[in-house]
Amino acid sequence: MTLFKHELRSGRITLIIWTAVVAFMLGVCVMIYPEMKGQMGEISGMFSDMGSFSSAFGMDKINFGEFIGFFGVECGNVLGLGGAFFAALLGISALAKEEKEQTAEFLLTHPISRRKTVAQKLLAVLVQIIIFNAVVIAVSVASIFAVGEAPDFQKLFLMFLAYFLLQIETASICFGISAFISRGGIGLGLGLAALFYFLNIISNLTESAKFLKYITPFGYTDGAEIITNASLDIKYICVGFALTVIGIAAAFLKYEKKDIK
Repeated sequence: MTLFKHELRSGRITLIIWTAVVAFMLGVCVMIYPEMKGQMGEISGMFSDMGSFSSAFGMDKINFGEFIGFFGVECGNVLGLGGAFFAALLGISALAKEEKEQTAEFLLTHPISRRKTVAQKLLAVLVQIIIFNAVVIAVSVASIFAVGEAPDFQKLFLMFLAYFLLQIETASICFGISAFISRGGIGLGLGLAALFYFLNIISNLTESAKFLKYITPFGYTDGAEIITNASLDIKYICVGFALTVIGIAAAFLKYEKKDIK
């Protein structure tokens, strides 16, 4: 597990920075709710009547006056985008960075197969995502108790679970892509995460674009849908699971045969 430990050590600064920033933003988002609570009813009514804009962000289905509705939209966007960008950053650089940083020769001379190399790098990515979510959830829950709110924790748990699955899927897809490129590809990974986000917005605008929810992992993290139905949409999660498996399988298959420079 030497490579696994090395990956965690080399990525600790990135992990600390991203975790601290997202956790801080979520904490602030929760802490400002009491100041805005009295105005949320009017804001909720105004946003619900803004047509396509309201539909795009699910604001026509939830009540901003309730904490869970506020958290689902405001805090959900912070965790969704922040988590997706972090996961994409981890996945896209996991395998490609060896060639970019010119450390591939040193790595491949060690008595470890390429399959084990991929497995340990993948495990390091998953562990960092777990740590990220553990801290973010802890800060969010602590902030919720600090402001004296008592939301429906079942729905809150489902939202956190959905964003965790989003990060796993995004990281796995980018991990698969990283086996095919010879540079870091950070822009590619972040661009893909942003594309997923905007595809979900487009899918909310019109029924004819609903099929896009099968493509983007943001399709099953829609806070309005989770709050309204108190459940995750299994059909989108199943497609996401399939894409996750494909991404990981592609990484193993390609990296074993890759001509590493």
